[in-house]
Amino acid sequence: MAVPLRVLFISDSGAESVSAELERGGYEPLFEAISSAGELIDALASSWDVAISDFSISGFGAIEALRLIQERGVDLPLIAVTGPIKDGEVLSVLAAGAADHLTRRNLMRLNAAVERELRAARLRRERNRLEEQFRQAQKMEAVGRLAGGVAHDFNNLLTVITGYSDLLLAGRDLKESQRSALQEIRRSAERGGALTNQLLAFSRRQPLQTRLVHLNELVLQIEKLLRRLIGEDIELITVPAADRDAVVADPGRLEQVIMNLAVNARDAMPDGGKLTIETGIEQMDGALQAQQLGVKPGSFVTISVSDTGTGMDPETQSHLFEPFFTTKTAARGTGLGLATAYGIIRQSGGAIGFSSRLGRGTTACIYLPLAEDRAETVPAAIASEERLTGAETILLVEDETRVRKLIADVLSARGYRVLEATRGAEALRLCRIRKESIDLAVVDVVMPEMSGPDLIRQILPLKPNMRVLYISGYTEEAMVYHGIEQSGAAFLQKPFLPDMLARKVREVLDSRSNAAPKP
Repeated sequence: MAVPLRVLFISDSGAESVSAELERGGYEPLFEAISSAGELIDALASSWDVAISDFSISGFGAIEALRLIQERGVDLPLIAVTGPIKDGEVLSVLAAGAADHLTRRNLMRLNAAVERELRAARLRRERNRLEEQFRQAQKMEAVGRLAGGVAHDFNNLLTVITGYSDLLLAGRDLKESQRSALQEIRRSAERGGALTNQLLAFSRRQPLQTRLVHLNELVLQIEKLLRRLIGEDIELITVPAADRDAVVADPGRLEQVIMNLAVNARDAMPDGGKLTIETGIEQMDGALQAQQLGVKPGSFVTISVSDTGTGMDPETQSHLFEPFFTTKTAARGTGLGLATAYGIIRQSGGAIGFSSRLGRGTTACIYLPLAEDRAETVPAAIASEERLTGAETILLVEDETRVRKLIADVLSARGYRVLEATRGAEALRLCRIRKESIDLAVVDVVMPEMSGPDLIRQILPLKPNMRVLYISGYTEEAMVYHGIEQSGAAFLQKPFLPDMLARKVREVLDSRSNAAPKP
């Protein structure tokens, strides 16, 4: 079967013989003949496989055509097919960037030259695409690190705001106007916490509550909610078609991702349309395909969300996952939805990609590693809801003054004896001086001079029975980096409310298995 070949023919003669030779090579040439610089400039707005040019036609030819192609950055190989010309002219054409030179009397090498240049062009475009993908990944990583750092600082501030708001609200002598003002402060802080959680999700630092999830069931469970969300003018079609659909993920976060994609699809169909959500299985054994998505080769369960909406141009698609980028008005979006979805899926070991054309709709496809289908057990809660007080001794190591004071106030008010330290060295000196036991250490993970885990490794020989509770605004990445996940030590994410802190402290103290990591 003949292969279509789009040919930009820059000559005023010889098209018949060139076309005949290409047809003998198995091509179906589609010609557009031009003979001037203006015509070439107009033609370069379209896509071509190869240009075939005479040396000179009325003052215009291969050298001038190559200059225009290069100036406009078009990846279009040009083969010079000429009458008899001087050796110096042949060299000048090749030096200008021509892929090859042939004469009209001898076109035997034409098909080989075309095949070679098409193959080289495909390799160049694939390399350029991978380089652009790598640059985009670097940019996303840099933005993610920035987002995670900003979220950490905000989490410290929000811990103080929400904590003291709760302490004041617990008082009985507040005026109604004061209580109302405090409640508004607390609600605003909670909204700020939700935003920082979205930033942490984008930067893949948000801890996930993972378990075995069946995606077919998940899609069916949220179908009713989605129908209410998208409105009656949009037809919703769910196709749970995956024959194996088990993944290890946070079901709540996956629902958040699907809902976000559905909302975007709804907004892209202001006059109604069709929204299709379908699950499937895709085997990615090829290293190239897996590399393009940034995942390891293997079996993946897919969730595709397709709409018949307005679609997106390539420029918009290149910015989709950037935090705060949005095509919506300020009242309709913050620009964090897709950034959050990107972080959740990447943190779950998967990938998310888009394909879209203006006026033809958009398809978002989520890839999650296929998991072994097995029964999941849910651990029972340890801490008692009623008993949130105690008389134990707690070592508190936190470099942020306001956060340290809040924690000390909360724990002291519940009967605990609190020993405060601002740095690791100070905490070590305190432990060497104090001969009595310390029941629990509440330690920030990331601190100047010495990290929380490094401090605990040095304290443990001094206080071998001490339990540990780590706190941080960085969350999971810091935990993984410092080896906290493998140690089995407890962890509490900032920002937290006083009751959350008290409950976690009591839980750790009451748990015999939650000892400090062995050095």
